[in-house]
Amino acid sequence: MRVREPYKLPPEQREKQKRAEKLEWATLGFLVTIVVIMYLTMGGSQAMKTAWIEDMLGFIPPLVFLASLRFHKKAPNEHFPYGYRRANLLAFLCAATALFAMGLYLFYDAATSLLSQEHPTIGTVTILSQQIWLGWLMIAALVYSAVPSLVLGRKKIPLARELHEKVLYADADMNKADWQTAVAAIIGILGIGLGWWWADAAAAGLISLSIIYDGFTNLKRSLAALMDQRPTEVDGDDEAPIVAKLRDQLQSLDWVAEADVRLREVGDVYSGEAYVVPHPHLNGDLVDKVREASRVADNCDWQIYDVVIMPVRSLRQEDID
Repeated sequence: MRVREPYKLPPEQREKQKRAEKLEWATLGFLVTIVVIMYLTMGGSQAMKTAWIEDMLGFIPPLVFLASLRFHKKAPNEHFPYGYRRANLLAFLCAATALFAMGLYLFYDAATSLLSQEHPTIGTVTILSQQIWLGWLMIAALVYSAVPSLVLGRKKIPLARELHEKVLYADADMNKADWQTAVAAIIGILGIGLGWWWADAAAAGLISLSIIYDGFTNLKRSLAALMDQRPTEVDGDDEAPIVAKLRDQLQSLDWVAEADVRLREVGDVYSGEAYVVPHPHLNGDLVDKVREASRVADNCDWQIYDVVIMPVRSLRQEDID
């Protein structure tokens, strides 16, 4: 069986990918310290517990991204003639499902606490012979958890767009949202200090809604990509400009009367078919012309990977199928 040629990123994109990999390793390093600090200062606050669980779930996207890089380097073979570039989407689908399910559970837990009118308390700790309200340590831990995530998230977003890495973009989006989690938890802790028994569970509920939103959004994106969705921008549902770019370049060939393309996402690259209608009075061998069109497609953009050129009589559906 004929298999695909191995795909190699251009040097510029390889350099950006290395930067993204370093950012993800840095994220994992910070998350380890954040999870430990949050656990040590959690106390009896439900908002802190929910924020701590969200931080635990934050390990999933960078681990999926780093694992996907290993699969990207594997060459196609007889068992997988199209390669392994979709492996990260399978892993991310599982991760998004877990994120969404955990968000629903945490929301149920917060709602139950509100309905049962639980009155949480935050005690004190002794540090250097001084009694300190544990809430201040919680707030300090939350601020520490928010700042690295916010900075790293902002650094990842432009790389995710340039590399068309939706897993990396989802991770960056979750990182950016962490400050909202921290603010909600801080309000809940201060509410306990002011005697508002409901503030802690309400803050936990808000945090769980953020987790549900992240899980649902990522679940929808991963399912769409696995179902051969048309190429879209990494941060939305708008059609990727590469579709029009490839169509226009093929149509600009002097022997092509009309052209159209049908592409799908394969991880961070695009594959599919391009349909070209030759001029009625074609000069030269059609096979050579198709090879020329194939070279145009390959050079159109670094994300084009294995586009098949199909000469057709017209672009009507009955002539294409």
